[in-house]
Amino acid sequence: MPDADSSPPATHRRPGADSAAIRGWLLATMAIWGGNLSVVKWLVNRFDPMTIASLRMAVAALALLAFVRLRPPRGPAPAGRAWVGIATCAILMVYVNQFLFTGGVARTTAANAALVIALNPLASALLAAGVLGDRLTPARLAGVALGFGGVALVVLHRPGAVIGPGGLGDLMVLASVLTWVVGGMVVQRLARNVDTGWISLGVHLLGAAMLLAHQALFGGPTADALAGFGPGDAVAVALSGLLATALGALVWNRALRDLGVARTALYAYWVPIFGVAFAVLMLGEPLTPWHMLGLAAVLGGTWLGTWRRP
Repeated sequence: MPDADSSPPATHRRPGADSAAIRGWLLATMAIWGGNLSVVKWLVNRFDPMTIASLRMAVAALALLAFVRLRPPRGPAPAGRAWVGIATCAILMVYVNQFLFTGGVARTTAANAALVIALNPLASALLAAGVLGDRLTPARLAGVALGFGGVALVVLHRPGAVIGPGGLGDLMVLASVLTWVVGGMVVQRLARNVDTGWISLGVHLLGAAMLLAHQALFGGPTADALAGFGPGDAVAVALSGLLATALGALVWNRALRDLGVARTALYAYWVPIFGVAFAVLMLGEPLTPWHMLGLAAVLGGTWLGTWRRP
């Protein structure tokens, strides 16, 4: 999933930065995030999900630390109470999020996970209305209903339509989306006084430390959890941590700064498209008419839910 960050004020955006290069990088990042679902699915099918989450986040934290050392953020660093907010984000957006996300992906298909994750913008709209007082327009309400209807087509179209192991995985992925959104609201407040580069680094350093501590205390011997872990698995973990998490955060944050949150968010809707495509191509998962209908409904719902009258 994207790393913690928030959009800067519109006055900080670069004039004329709405370029083809930024859009190209964004689309490439969405492809990486969509493909990452299949990579994580492949890994958690063979190894303990929390061990994989710990390794991925540790790689991402080290990569962000190296980047910050090479190119220190220009804005203010966190101090005092800001660290409470960063720790809260680390719990919600890394520790709890990865527990739910990796556990959920292990119990469902990568295609289902991609579609459920596409509800992120709609969940954001609902929570923003409840917490921040944003107005829910008829179009946004219709988008929420259509988006959830699309997910229901995929999640509930099972023999007997009961919550079995697969359904539980879908619900866990949905819960991970909610922890991400709630944490993002905390980040949005923090970003008023702290550079988002420092926030991203702090969140991932603390979050990775929590995951590693969890594994040390409750995960059992690492050798057992990683039995059969080979060079190919190490490459998959490294690429997931470096590209999907660390590089993905840098591109996403740059786009937020230059394009603004509204236009940048539209690119997130490509994640389920790439996610389903990679699940079919890489994992051999079946592509059913219900996936296509659900995908169309989710994309239509997210468009309605974020559309604003000119």
